[in-house]
Amino acid sequence: MWAGGIWRAALARAPHGRRAQSALAQLRGILDGELEGIREAGTWKSERVITSRQGPYIHVDGVSGGILNFCANNYLGLSSHPEVIQAGLQALQEFGAGLSSVRFICGTQSIHKSLEAKIARFHQREDAILYPSCFDANAGLFEALLTPEDAVLSDELNHASIIDGIRLCKAHKYRYRHLDMADLEAKLQEAQKHRLRLVATDGAFSMDGDLAPLQEICHLASQYGALVFVDECHATGFLGPTGRGTDELLGVMDRVTIINSTLGKALGGASGGYTTGPAPLVSLLRQRARPYLFSNSLPPAVVGCASKALDLLMESSTLVQSMAAKTQRFRTKMEAAGFTISGANHPICPVMLGDARLASLMADDMLKRGIFVIGFSYPVVPKGKARIRVQISAVHSEEDIDRCVEAFVEVGRLHGVLP
Repeated sequence: MWAGGIWRAALARAPHGRRAQSALAQLRGILDGELEGIREAGTWKSERVITSRQGPYIHVDGVSGGILNFCANNYLGLSSHPEVIQAGLQALQEFGAGLSSVRFICGTQSIHKSLEAKIARFHQREDAILYPSCFDANAGLFEALLTPEDAVLSDELNHASIIDGIRLCKAHKYRYRHLDMADLEAKLQEAQKHRLRLVATDGAFSMDGDLAPLQEICHLASQYGALVFVDECHATGFLGPTGRGTDELLGVMDRVTIINSTLGKALGGASGGYTTGPAPLVSLLRQRARPYLFSNSLPPAVVGCASKALDLLMESSTLVQSMAAKTQRFRTKMEAAGFTISGANHPICPVMLGDARLASLMADDMLKRGIFVIGFSYPVVPKGKARIRVQISAVHSEEDIDRCVEAFVEVGRLHGVLP
């Protein structure tokens, strides 16, 4: 009887097992088709494995010798700075590997509060709040701040994290054409019926290296009673005379209401993001921002590294000035060689190629010549606008810059991009 019960139970389960296997097979078929489509389009993104510290020279698995790295967000070269590393080690020893907690339970240490205060001083704002990443900062801001009574007006080429953050909120959403102030004004006029109006823009756009016209944006915001939010991930630490960012560069530090930025690029390159702005806003985010409330605290070593990076930046603007000069050298030489370089005078230097497969093949050939760059194509950039994004660092030498240009000229001729 007992054995018969087991047999009947097994028979009863068998159809469910077959259906589950069928569903898995269906999923695999769908995924295989999607992946094959990416490969056929030439937009497959491979991950090269680095076997060394981040820096101007790195080692890449499967490639012999040192490689010149021209695609990191390591704008000031602080990712492997000895004082930054030492500060991380000291924080690790003193405060441990992690908090095993979110901030409001038992995850706030003195170094977290100290870094938040330092960030607010650096940006000349009232207060700041830390997140695991700036993606999280953008995910947390709009939903917590804006209601169905409000409106948000977003540049059409804003970073994916801004777009996703805006999708989470219930405010009315307006999208204006990239850098088009006439279109922004039209949208602001349309949005006058809402309670709050927030203009959201990147300060520096990461794929094109162009800058938001913040003077014009702030003027329109003042004219139409709007607030201004700027994502400064690709500006903090190196744009402006002292590296405060796009708002410092364009003279509107007192007119931008909210700044989100990252610790994962110029400021040590480890991880972490933040919002800085009015103290009541930061207090509200501590109460309502879901990525803050439901994510573990930043690890002490990351906090220590970022804090030291800010110290170094506030002590001297030498690195900022060095990077600006090297950026100009690269852009001038590449344009003289016949390449089209997108954007303003920003260390993001997109070498425009158009074709996705061409961008990928040229990047591979650059690696063979000891230069690490990456091709960018759809969906990261619009179709037909594939490019190799070159990023200049303060720790690149002039010889490094010249060697990169020479390799581009050689590879460009090989692929028919240059005569």
